Amino acid sequence: MNELKLSKRLEAVASFIPKGSVLADIGSDHAYLPCYAYLQGMIEKGIAGEVVEGPFQSAIQQVRKTELDNVIEVRKGDGLEVISPNEVTCITIAGMGGTLIQSILEKGKEKLSGVQTLILQPNIGAKKIREWLLENGWELVAEQILLEDGRIYEILVAERGDSEKPYASKKDAHLLVGPFLAKEKNDVFVQKWTHELGHWKKIVSQLEVAAKTEANELKMKELGEKIRLVEEVLEVERS
Repeated sequence: MNELKLSKRLEAVASFIPKGSVLADIGSDHAYLPCYAYLQGMIEKGIAGEVVEGPFQSAIQQVRKTELDNVIEVRKGDGLEVISPNEVTCITIAGMGGTLIQSILEKGKEKLSGVQTLILQPNIGAKKIREWLLENGWELVAEQILLEDGRIYEILVAERGDSEKPYASKKDAHLLVGPFLAKEKNDVFVQKWTHELGHWKKIVSQLEVAAKTEANELKMKELGEKIRLVEEVLEVERS
């Protein structure tokens, strides 16, 4: 793993960076992504943001080693604290949970002025991000789902625009599984949601024999709805 060869997941994230961007990579770890993006001619300059001391030091070392100190700045801080409004045009946040990514965006909302593109790669909980984008005027413009080392990852790309547009039909289902992914329905997508369905159905059958409590009833109802939505999406593919 080095600045010239990224993991499949990060390479996919990088592929969405608009050419000529000023990039902020939040939770940059070793700053591999901004270094790679600069060396590939994708970005003019970049900021690697990291809140944890160890990875922050690794990022500094990496940038120094690649001799990119003049174009990539490593900054220590929490989330979007490391940037100023109108400083960057593209933000990448990869390798965190959807809830954390959502809270980073929410907390740093005022830093998003001047940003044209968000490239977000949650490890879990992509729905949380789709909901945030929808509520905050960011239009989902592309998605990708991929398998690497036995794990499934989703990438969400958003630009300022009509946030309702991708959800013209089947809004609830598409917030859950992704409108572009549902349309493409590749093997990884089918694998992911078939697995989830099995998991949810197992929980439902356990709840059916469990004590009838209000919490259990609620959980069954919630899972029943999710199962219905996902079966509908997968059904289209089977028909």
